[in-house]
Amino acid sequence: MCASYGLGGGPYGELGLSPLDQRENKVLLNEWAAEWSGRANTTRHSKKGVNLNPVIYVDSDDRALELAWWWFHQGGQPAKYTAFNSRDDALLTKWRTGFQHRALLPATWYNEGKKRWSLPSGELFALAAILSPRTLTDGGTGLAYSLVTREGIGAASSVVTSRGDSRMPLALPRELHDEWLSPTRPGDESLVRKVQQGSREISLAMTTTPPTEQPEQPARF
Repeated sequence: MCASYGLGGGPYGELGLSPLDQRENKVLLNEWAAEWSGRANTTRHSKKGVNLNPVIYVDSDDRALELAWWWFHQGGQPAKYTAFNSRDDALLTKWRTGFQHRALLPATWYNEGKKRWSLPSGELFALAAILSPRTLTDGGTGLAYSLVTREGIGAASSVVTSRGDSRMPLALPRELHDEWLSPTRPGDESLVRKVQQGSREISLAMTTTPPTEQPEQPARF
């Protein structure tokens, strides 16, 4: 199960992924990177405060960027079961409600099996996530999310869990971003099949390299 991923580099230039290049979003992203070293971890309290991570979702028909809690919520509060990853083969059962509200997580790497994985030339990519509302201390609402995983394939299939299976984050190619984010697209069996098949090429391209070889600045993809 993936418990860490990140967005290399920073301060960020043009990333080429809407809406990250909007001025106010670039400020938010750079502030997040400076505070958390461009690394997303499951949400917890630390000396710095509560770590939240950037998510892309659709709000009022437009893409928006928000910092969200990495742990699925129920009734506005963190779920009491393990809820930072959600399997693609359980999206229609355990995660059906969240599957109707989806997001993208910008990344240039993820950690799995004590290895760092990325695309060969360090391109920016987007991981699939599902959303839930969370209750803020002032009574307002924010967002929480769970990262979607798929069966490990290619080099990533060498990472095997304690249960004997291989998992990796569900990375989506650009041509599936709009459909995944669309609030009017039902989360159903056809969407599961489409993203499983559509993620195959980018999943096979993932490779592991020493962290020192990771590019410092995300590239366009």
